[in-house]
Amino acid sequence: MGNSIVFRGANAAPAITQARDTEEGPPRTEGVVSPREARGGKARSDSGGPDIHLQVFANRGVWIEDAAIQQLQTTARNLAGMRAAVGLPDLHPGRGYPVGAAFFSVGRFYPALVGGDIGCGMSLYSTELAAHKTSAPKLEKAVGNIDGPLPQELLDAVDMQQLEHIAQASGVADLAYLQDSLGTIGGGNHFAELQVVDTLYEDGALDRKRVHLMVHSGSRGLGGAILRAHVEAFSHDGLAASSDDATQYLRQHAAAIAFAQLNRASIAARLLRALRTRGQALLDITHNHVIAHHWRGEDGFLHRKGATPADQGLVVIPGSRGDYSYLVRPVAGRDEALHSLAHGAGRKWARTDCMGRLRPRFTLDELLRTKFGSAVVCADRELVYEEAPQAYKDVDSVVASLQEAGLVQLVARLRPLLTYKKGAMQCC
Repeated sequence: MGNSIVFRGANAAPAITQARDTEEGPPRTEGVVSPREARGGKARSDSGGPDIHLQVFANRGVWIEDAAIQQLQTTARNLAGMRAAVGLPDLHPGRGYPVGAAFFSVGRFYPALVGGDIGCGMSLYSTELAAHKTSAPKLEKAVGNIDGPLPQELLDAVDMQQLEHIAQASGVADLAYLQDSLGTIGGGNHFAELQVVDTLYEDGALDRKRVHLMVHSGSRGLGGAILRAHVEAFSHDGLAASSDDATQYLRQHAAAIAFAQLNRASIAARLLRALRTRGQALLDITHNHVIAHHWRGEDGFLHRKGATPADQGLVVIPGSRGDYSYLVRPVAGRDEALHSLAHGAGRKWARTDCMGRLRPRFTLDELLRTKFGSAVVCADRELVYEEAPQAYKDVDSVVASLQEAGLVQLVARLRPLLTYKKGAMQCC
């Protein structure tokens, strides 16, 4: 089909927009192909290799900037060994490479596609807090400020041998740095959120009577240091699969993933401690990584940048802090999507645009409460505006795209009570 991208979904071909748009969203235009043509697509590799499987899973309810589409195409066509590039409905432009995308390559892999926050992901916990006895003000008061290094009580429970191994394997961080970073949420779109079950699509999947905790965080600068060292040495050329340099990077990559997983568990532990309750981990998934993968007869590497694995059981797809989150069951065997799903709603506006767009319309206090009455804890005024619900796509349309493409089944929908990002309210 030449240099085309194919859209999948019952109402295929999302609105494609230039960077300019309205507050309600971008102007709708025709998609790249018609719904009837949405079956499969290939792009010619500029490096002279085989044709590339190129597909975006999004319907007309989702809008995608043309810059994101261009990044997806350019990445697929320009990197040697690339066999497939898939955009999920949360696709949006990143720093050189798109976010909400998965890539499969043979013979080489590309650390820059994974990005700096290696191991970033989501975890979900069931707590012993009774949903009917909690409220946003009560939770806000109880949580207080959970920034800074872990309390000694929680640090004592950490496996220091594991932490030392992570530091050594990373090659870029010492034990003291990891100890100080452990259990911290970070900036950007990272958060810890207390939620209640709003709707159950599968009976018994979650306990309606309990408050749940979702954590979104990553490797807290460790992955960024690994990427910087790699780019300084190799630029964006990637690594040959059988090289010593590839082995070294994958060792560092594994260390960052292990630290990110430990970090999410530590965030959950300190939040549960603040709330004087206990919790049980239901899932933990990584959406920024590169892994060995077999796809359509070839062994290679699957890169996920803001793409949730669809081959590891139940996963969560969070909306913005003012929207629902979904627990979904991936449908097995969908290799055209590179066994990947959306990792969230996806940004609609660039961070640099948010203050100018929203400050004339909303006070800080107004943005610290959502349409659900849930509370937002954030000491960073600029971050409050950057992460406003208006800056994100509608999660219902993102999840609907995945449903229509036959990629997921709904399990539960959760509603936020408290979203913690940074610091205590009195600090704002």
